[in-house]
Amino acid sequence: MALFLKLKYTIYLIFKFDQEAGMKEWQKSDWREKPRVQMPDYLDAEALEKVEGQLSNYPPLVFAGEARSLKSKLAAASKGDAFLLQGGDCAESFEQFSADGIRDTFKVMLQMAMVLTYGAKVPVVKVGRMAGQFAKPRSAPTEIVNEVELPSYRGDIINELAFTKDARIPNPNKMLQAYTQAAATLNLLRAFSKGGYADVHLVHGWTLGFIEGEKASKYREMANRISDALDFMKAAGLNSHVSNELRTVDFYTSHEGLLLEYEEALTRLDSTSGKWLAGSGHMIWIGDRTRQPDGAHVDYCSGVLNPIGLKCGPTMSEDDLKKLLDKLNPENEAGRLTLIARFGAGSVGEHLPRLIKVVEEHGSNVLWTCDPMHGNTIKSSTGFKTRPFNNVVKEVKRVFGVHQAEGTYAGGLHIEMTGQNVTECTGGAKNISEQDLSSRYHTHCDPRLNADQALELAFLISDEIKKNSNYARNAIKAAS
Repeated sequence: MALFLKLKYTIYLIFKFDQEAGMKEWQKSDWREKPRVQMPDYLDAEALEKVEGQLSNYPPLVFAGEARSLKSKLAAASKGDAFLLQGGDCAESFEQFSADGIRDTFKVMLQMAMVLTYGAKVPVVKVGRMAGQFAKPRSAPTEIVNEVELPSYRGDIINELAFTKDARIPNPNKMLQAYTQAAATLNLLRAFSKGGYADVHLVHGWTLGFIEGEKASKYREMANRISDALDFMKAAGLNSHVSNELRTVDFYTSHEGLLLEYEEALTRLDSTSGKWLAGSGHMIWIGDRTRQPDGAHVDYCSGVLNPIGLKCGPTMSEDDLKKLLDKLNPENEAGRLTLIARFGAGSVGEHLPRLIKVVEEHGSNVLWTCDPMHGNTIKSSTGFKTRPFNNVVKEVKRVFGVHQAEGTYAGGLHIEMTGQNVTECTGGAKNISEQDLSSRYHTHCDPRLNADQALELAFLISDEIKKNSNYARNAIKAAS
């Protein structure tokens, strides 16, 4: 009898353990029990629930196979065998949404990728800040204009830019409009990337237009070398008519996973792997203001199979970074976690080496990229928020220099840019001055590089990438 009771109790303990283990399995709504920051308080709970229900029945915007494909490419970049180019709008706008705007940004990213591929001698992984970059963290919950204080604008998916009381009330219905715009954007991007618009000869033709200007003539030599390479390929019979790789590209989307109600509603269970997919975009990242190890945003991102980005600013502590490495990439999977350094040109040497040391001692597989935009934001003498182009270039070069010194790879670039001819960042080949900013300052939030500045950046850093890739290291080995 005693043996029977002992056996019964053992079975009970096993059952209880299994039950508790099951209870601990990650669920897409777990973030709701965690501390939350940088998120709106919706006034109408019923309206919010209705929108979440609608979105949960909509098709996902991306698919698990696409996310896995991107992860494998990012894994190559983490080893110096590829390079990540991530760029697009600071915050996508409902009002400025247009096919031309999508096309122009896509076009510039292809131009940048071609220059970087040729200069760096490695494949470039192309990821747009598009089809989901609608929500924005803010430095303060309110703003004051003419002694009137109102809630801050948090992106078109949450509230409106107009400085009125009604416009600044969070509206859950805006999530439905964001989904529709994201779906339309993705549809066009897929058409552009696979329909012939990405033909290398077409792309290079656009770049030749850029170097025609007198101030961009210093980049003509590299452009001419690319022309010679394309002419050789054509003469050898390698053209877009016989090689699909010359007329199509893989293009992925990304955004900051800030509005977790939207993210959860689009989270889907992947039938192939049994894992959860963030169906809102191929890659999502955690911002510098929302990376608390025990916070809602980290919890949500820890449970999805997508590649995850993590912004690392000057306030990132060594202890927090260790916790985040364990939380976000417990299986130490290559391509899973991208660390996006954003310090400011003058602070790279102080902060980047200590964080690299943490990662190396931890033995973590990560992809290091550089965001040279957010740490270099200043207020101009004319009152506009801007970013000096020279400081952007300096930060990129200093980041690459640190990685060379540490024996690690700088595997990517993360920039806010547009294909339009805006005047939001000073400097560059056309030497935009502080007085020029007012002429075409169109951003809803932070200043972006325009098309010429973005392409110029690619020309200026292509050699730095080559030095920091496996191509260069293999070449050195072969020579020795």
